[in-house]
Amino acid sequence: MSFRWALAHPLLVAAFFVFVAPVYADAPKGDAHFGDAQFKAPRIVDGSRIVSVGGSVTEIIFALDLQDQIVAVDTTSQYPDSASSRPNVGYMRRLSAEPILALAPSVVLAVDDAGPHTTLDQLREAGVLVVTIPDDPTPKGAVAKINHVARLLGAPDAGRVLAARLEADLHVLEMTLAGVKARPKVLFLLSVGSGRPPLAAGANTAAAGIIALAGGANAINAYDGYKPLSPEALVASAPDVILVTERSLKMLGGLNGIATIPEISQTPAGKSGRIVAMNGLLLLGFGPRTGSAARDLAQT
Repeated sequence: MSFRWALAHPLLVAAFFVFVAPVYADAPKGDAHFGDAQFKAPRIVDGSRIVSVGGSVTEIIFALDLQDQIVAVDTTSQYPDSASSRPNVGYMRRLSAEPILALAPSVVLAVDDAGPHTTLDQLREAGVLVVTIPDDPTPKGAVAKINHVARLLGAPDAGRVLAARLEADLHVLEMTLAGVKARPKVLFLLSVGSGRPPLAAGANTAAAGIIALAGGANAINAYDGYKPLSPEALVASAPDVILVTERSLKMLGGLNGIATIPEISQTPAGKSGRIVAMNGLLLLGFGPRTGSAARDLAQT
């Protein structure tokens, strides 16, 4: 079974080339969950020296053409390629206060699960404005993320244009998949080949969100989040497609390496060779390229 069914009908193929008029979306009202009680709604902050933490946040800032205001990024900020030329403050969940303070940032924009919290608290105690950005892995969440960042940095019009492009992409994809009933079962595995059981994506994860957008069904729904999956449970999940990041693919030496893992080789996906690898940020970032990511996945 393949995602190619989504493009099998000529009318559906044509839908990809139909212009969809942009629909401008407003950011949600009320509490924006910025991690600071004073931020009840987006407001303009001093964005002259931004430390951007979280690949999707960095991507949005570049897409808004505000990249010259970024003084540092984290290791997940890998798109566009020029983002890697900025000083790096480390992995988003293992930040240290000292390297960030040394950059004298006007604001730290960090995706919701950045941390640890003790580091963020140290930055705030030192007088640095730390703003955490909601990271809801849904189409609505991706649009809201774009609008939040844009409004915070004083570029609401550019944010609306960027959000409208994403909405248009997602609308085309939704129309394309509307008449499709068969949903291949997709198992997303993270940290494959690390010497420990792979982490499988359950419900309410970015992986589950992108799988649904691409017209698939998540193979694991018994739990939320990412949890280790035993070989027996992996076989029992019986996925039609196994989805991994390019990093996991590289760790195992390519598709042949993954396909030879005994428990994977026993699944329908392993037997048919339906193993798909995609860039992790593109796949899971839920930023401006999410429509493209879902379309690419649907076409694999």
